[in-house]
Amino acid sequence: MFSKRRISLKLKMFGGAMAVVLLVSAVIALLARWILVTSLNRELEQRGVAIGQSIAERASGYILDKDRANLVSLVFDAAQLGERRILVSYIFIEDTDGHILANTFMRTFPKALLRANPLPEGVESRIRLVHFEGNQAIDIAVPVREGIYTLGAVHVGLSKSHIDSLVGTLRTTFLGFIAAVTVVMFIIVLRLSNAVARPISRLTRAADAVSRGSLDEPATLLGLRETAPRDCPAYADTDLPCWHFDQSAGEGSPDNPANVPTCRECRFYRKGGGGDEVAQLAESFGNMIWSIRLYRRRLRESEEKYRSLFDSNPDPVFVVDTANGRILDANSQAEDVYGYPRDALVGRPVEVLESDGPPGGVSAYLQDRDAPDRVLFAKLRHVRKDGTPLFVNLHACRIAYRGRDAVIFSTTDITEQVEKDAHLIQASKMKTLGEMSAGIAHELNQPLNAVKMGSDYLRLVAESGHPPPLENLLAVTAQISEQVDRAAAIIGHLRDFGRKSEPVLEDVDIAVPIRGVFAIIGHELSLAGIEIDLDLRPVPPIRAHANRLEQVFFNLVVNARDAMVGNGCPGRDSDVRRLRIRCFREGLRVTVTVADTGCGIPEAKRHKIFEPFFTTKQTGQGMGLGLAITYGIVKDYGGDITVDEAPGGGSLFRLSFPIAEGALGGAPS
Repeated sequence: MFSKRRISLKLKMFGGAMAVVLLVSAVIALLARWILVTSLNRELEQRGVAIGQSIAERASGYILDKDRANLVSLVFDAAQLGERRILVSYIFIEDTDGHILANTFMRTFPKALLRANPLPEGVESRIRLVHFEGNQAIDIAVPVREGIYTLGAVHVGLSKSHIDSLVGTLRTTFLGFIAAVTVVMFIIVLRLSNAVARPISRLTRAADAVSRGSLDEPATLLGLRETAPRDCPAYADTDLPCWHFDQSAGEGSPDNPANVPTCRECRFYRKGGGGDEVAQLAESFGNMIWSIRLYRRRLRESEEKYRSLFDSNPDPVFVVDTANGRILDANSQAEDVYGYPRDALVGRPVEVLESDGPPGGVSAYLQDRDAPDRVLFAKLRHVRKDGTPLFVNLHACRIAYRGRDAVIFSTTDITEQVEKDAHLIQASKMKTLGEMSAGIAHELNQPLNAVKMGSDYLRLVAESGHPPPLENLLAVTAQISEQVDRAAAIIGHLRDFGRKSEPVLEDVDIAVPIRGVFAIIGHELSLAGIEIDLDLRPVPPIRAHANRLEQVFFNLVVNARDAMVGNGCPGRDSDVRRLRIRCFREGLRVTVTVADTGCGIPEAKRHKIFEPFFTTKQTGQGMGLGLAITYGIVKDYGGDITVDEAPGGGSLFRLSFPIAEGALGGAPS
């Protein structure tokens, strides 16, 4: 199917211009022909009228004298004068009655001319096309008058074939002229269309080459300069923006006055095409190519910088597609740390790096559209290819990667640090157990004494040889069994507490580790005269580890005990020893307060209380690691811990933890 889009611009210009030329030529030809032919006919008719009038003036006397010989001589002389012999076909004179008085016919006068063009009375001339003997003529009738009387009429017949011959010659000449003009216009339009279409064709080929990624071919096509504008500061130093093209950067140029002359004296962007729009377009296209070269160079350098940073980063770095959670790229360090070759990592879901369990880290970050653009996940548990776990701190950031929404994240292997922390916590627990050994021994001594008493009773009964009453036997054996269970529970709790715990998160009822502390140390506190006030309301679980939380509350309770047991607090009248622990829900967090009636912590030292090796105790009574370990454990579980002065004196520690995600909204507040 014919389509205008398939016609080239050159053909459109040529065809359009030639159509206009031909149309104008045709109109001019028709108009000129009408003017010329009409003028020629009118001129010939006027000549015929003049010939007739000349003959009529001279013929009146001969008619009155009835001198036919002179009349005949007159019409022959008039018909044969000069070029009239070609133009005039006949001349005849008739009287008022229609009788032929003289004529130029050498043969019988054609009857067809009689009354063919009668001249009415009072008319000065009459012109009519007549036919006679197979010929045509323009018959011009002119009256012959003498005074007020009409004596007859002179008829002059102009040869129609001669007039048509003149018109044909005139038409041929004029059409030849129009044809010559058309040919000249054809050549001019052809050259003009070529002149316009040729640079546009070069621009089109250059644009196609740019689309294919080639910037050298357009330079050849457009005749651009090959040498780079090294004197252009923006080209020589790609850290500088091009103020001419980067309009947004131009607004900031006053902040860097050194760059202002660069804009105003641009050595790169030039316009010398004058008034030729096509030449201006070619120059603009050339400048655009230079600009593309400049920005491609900057982009290449930027990509090289990115790739250098990406590959040389000492930590594993990954790029993950936000749409499907699959890894798009990874650096060599990721291969070393996680054990996957890079080709095996690309295309895998990011979940293969994360441990089993609820979505966390990058997986949760990808699903949370409301998350901030940059996040830090601390102490995440990842998995290597061989299944061994590792702990990492993870920084994630949303980016655009090759036209996609993506997340780039880097991980720092902190497994060694986590293991050291675990060892430190374990050592702290062992130290706590050592300090609590007296109390623990007392706790175990009670059931053992009860068992000893029961066993002594049974031995005495056996030695007496009398069977014991059944009810007494049942009571004693039941008591022995109960005390053995109690001792086993204490030993089991000690074993659980002393076991090295893995830093794996679980849902924990925070009241459990608090009660566990008093299962071991409760009796010792009672012996020290410390009143225990536990207000443990039902609260939602938190994501933590019960064993480590028990270490947290052990440290706080032991510090409270040490603060209340001593020489008393100077300036205080009351020496009440009370330890109060409350837990409750505050919005989306679970809060625990540990308040004592000790001497408290001076306000000037509170900001240092969680620093390692800082202690307010006397020399030899503590290393200052307990609260530092407590602070680290609380922070690991997303919690917070502060210290303040308790009402009535003493210290008030306030701990808060986020409620486990699965329990949100399901627990009382």
